[in-house]
Amino acid sequence: MAGKPVLHYFNARGRMECIRWLLAAAGVEFEEKLIECPEDLEKLKKDGKLMFEQVPMVEIDGMIMVQTRAILNYIATKYDLYGKDMKERALIDMYTEGIADLTEMIMQLVVCPPDQKEAKIALIKDKTKNRYLPAFEKVLKSHGQDYLVGNRLTRVDIHLLELLLYVEEIDSSLLASFPLLKALKSRLSSLPNVKKFLQPGSQRKPPLDAKQIEEARKTFKF
Repeated sequence: MAGKPVLHYFNARGRMECIRWLLAAAGVEFEEKLIECPEDLEKLKKDGKLMFEQVPMVEIDGMIMVQTRAILNYIATKYDLYGKDMKERALIDMYTEGIADLTEMIMQLVVCPPDQKEAKIALIKDKTKNRYLPAFEKVLKSHGQDYLVGNRLTRVDIHLLELLLYVEEIDSSLLASFPLLKALKSRLSSLPNVKKFLQPGSQRKPPLDAKQIEEARKTFKF
């Protein structure tokens, strides 16, 4: 029997958090080997484990996988979270890319210069309220079902829940005008595997504070 997946990344959300979320939602236990200093990262490179010399990297089913989308695609396929046919998969991919666009904007706040942060947050709020959340509210309204695609849980529901929680961290009022998304968030949060991941002490990562960001800058020189 194959061992648990092993996740190699920093002690932060970054590009690994969506992988943590998907594994947790699928009920898959995983281990983490945290990269705590430049030497840890250099060793992975020297050992030939980082195809493109960057993380995330996941050891799973005897494979060494890099590139976030490739890892997510594999997990979603393996645990039947990728729709029942090509058309459902196409919708899942399309919605996932939209989620990734807004998530990327939010992730960039971590490295945003202080004098630009206020403007960046204002832009994120605008696009959240006027572009992205209306699009997903419309999807749910169009079919009246409990999940985004195929009336069953897929990866895109988990990706959207993760995003909605990030949006609430920025401004909890942003979801107020989207009752179907609020209901989806509540429904997904009550699923046993998700509920467990949302509990304190899980492998879910908190947002970095200013001090942690500064320490990471000094350590990893970014």
